[in-house]
Amino acid sequence: MGIFTQAISEVRELNAVSVCLRIVTAVLLGGVNGFERGFKNRPAGLRTYMLVSLGACVVMMTNQYVYQVYHTGDLVRMGAQVVSGIGFLGAGTIIVTSRNQIKGLTTAAGLWAAAGVGLAVGIGAYEISVPGAITISFVFTILHKWDFHMRRNTKIVDVYVELSKEIPLGNFMRYIRAHNIEPSNIQLEHDNVLENNAAAFIVTLKGKSGHDTILTTVRKMEGIIYLEEL
Repeated sequence: MGIFTQAISEVRELNAVSVCLRIVTAVLLGGVNGFERGFKNRPAGLRTYMLVSLGACVVMMTNQYVYQVYHTGDLVRMGAQVVSGIGFLGAGTIIVTSRNQIKGLTTAAGLWAAAGVGLAVGIGAYEISVPGAITISFVFTILHKWDFHMRRNTKIVDVYVELSKEIPLGNFMRYIRAHNIEPSNIQLEHDNVLENNAAAFIVTLKGKSGHDTILTTVRKMEGIIYLEEL
């Protein structure tokens, strides 16, 4: 037990062995988190997550180096700048589409979490960084399936609809209400190029059925030119 404790203490000290170990660990853990994002062709993929984790690790090791060698500074000051600074990188992955659909939030949150893992590795807190990276990977993979299942069974759906210009939008509203679907948050399209009636809104099904029933019912209406789930 004493040998193990001594080994852990030596690994936590900043030396050639611990520096190499932390860098390799940061890259591996970042890669574990980034693999799923890259596989799904997200804006921030495998290499991005590796670099974020590695960069945070290097910052934390530099902070520890300054503290140990020069006996000055705060051990967590540079790490705090990483936590706030990663927001700029995360903001770059978040986009708002022309139909007010927000994309990239999960990627941005993943980058922020990867930076946290890198900081933990950089200070030598392996007992925090390894479980943290595994949990992030679990959220990206296993919980993604659960999230998909929830979306497939929801009774609330964001949709964008284009109607033939001969069909008033009011007719569409009356049609879906007659099928126990209630519209809300209606946003009309103001594109002058668009010759059709178009709107984005939230629809809520009042019956026992779910997601597929809503889309199938809406598609059956005459005059529907285009339907997209947002």
